[in-house]
Amino acid sequence: MLEDRVADTITRYAMFSPGHRVGVAVSGGADSVCLLHTLHELGSRWDLRLHVVHIDHGIRGAASEADAEFVRALAASFGLPFEFRRVDVPAIDDNLEQAARHVRQQFYLEMVRKGTVDLIATGHTRSDQAETVLFRILRGAALTGLSGIRPLTADGIVRPLLYCTRSDVRSWLEARNIPWREDETNQDRSYARNRLRHDLLPQLRRDYNPRLDEALANLAELARDEDDFVGQVVNLQPIVNRPAEGSYTLSLSDLPPHPAPARRQIRQIIASLKGDVRQIDFAHVEAILDMARSKNGHARVQVPGLDVTRSYDWLRFAIQGHDAARPTEFCVTVAPPQTVDLPCGNGQIVLELVETAGGAAFSQGCDSLLEELDWDRIVPLASPAGGKTAPLELRNWRPGDRYRPVGRRREQKIKLLFEAARIPEWERRGWPVVTFDAHIVWSRQFGAAAGFARDESTKTVLRIAHRVLT
Repeated sequence: MLEDRVADTITRYAMFSPGHRVGVAVSGGADSVCLLHTLHELGSRWDLRLHVVHIDHGIRGAASEADAEFVRALAASFGLPFEFRRVDVPAIDDNLEQAARHVRQQFYLEMVRKGTVDLIATGHTRSDQAETVLFRILRGAALTGLSGIRPLTADGIVRPLLYCTRSDVRSWLEARNIPWREDETNQDRSYARNRLRHDLLPQLRRDYNPRLDEALANLAELARDEDDFVGQVVNLQPIVNRPAEGSYTLSLSDLPPHPAPARRQIRQIIASLKGDVRQIDFAHVEAILDMARSKNGHARVQVPGLDVTRSYDWLRFAIQGHDAARPTEFCVTVAPPQTVDLPCGNGQIVLELVETAGGAAFSQGCDSLLEELDWDRIVPLASPAGGKTAPLELRNWRPGDRYRPVGRRREQKIKLLFEAARIPEWERRGWPVVTFDAHIVWSRQFGAAAGFARDESTKTVLRIAHRVLT
């Protein structure tokens, strides 16, 4: 019986714990109506507290409104809370199917984050699984993509009907005289999914394999288990989801030498930044791998939604437009002691004044770059001819900037210092320097200028530290 298979699926994947609040996504169609009825019947086993969740996508006008009223009445018949949202999906500048899917996911995740429910149950069936896997095969999906629809996800989505077919569902509803709503857009061949469901799959069943749905669903399960196993045994660098920064930098030494885990790591980084790997295909990942393996130290690859840049021994993944939104040009007058937040998001510059007994040594247990300058050489005790002392300024590096760091025999362009130190190109944006009277007296990483550095006669030390914020 269908409800037994649903119970087995719930138990097999430990979908529910006693007392869970479960949002049941009900569109009004056969699958979701069946899901609600079965969970209502089985709910007492886990002491489930059900909420009916419905979204009006604004796609079908009066029919959408009628669906919403049907689901509202269904929730009321069970005495269940009804969570409703209406969204004008056609007004969203995106593929209609993709936009509708994104709206649903956002609504579901919002309910989980707010604590309205602990989980969201959706009515995906084994038939949906077969369609999804075939669709991804046609698009050239990787092993993770061939895993298809997962029974449960890390963000709280569960699929109790995943081992029941669409025909199982309809037979179950018909045997109990349970009504449902038909969505006429499911017959619209302008949607790729519908063409696959109504045209391609029937032809493949007829001409090649009458049990194709089962074969595709089995492939999904095999791919999922293989994918999970590989993920456990392959030791990848941990990827932290950092949407606020919008970028991720990877040392080439941390990219696995074998292409299989390397591809996995690249896809993991992309998913971390984008939130998914939609539209990312084999060719995109291979282009990034080829760039990483190339002898050319500088290159760039664009994939949907991301710019991937190689500079020396680093790869940087950034959301498209991320760098354009970050200011890199700045110039501010500073008066030590002072701490300045760098406007480009590259941390802080800390300036301190310290009196010292002649050439007494200074040490600081700090990870940030620390340099010491002779303050009395920078700001004269008396201004010449009563004029104003030139200001001390903190600004970004600019093309053509040059100075002589301590330990160097002659002036050098900072650009050449970047190249010698193998500073990635994106790190150079907003690179801080400190100037006095138009002369560079300090630069991040390269330190104090020779003519202004502290020596044994220094009485007042200007300490400049670049502090990286974490």
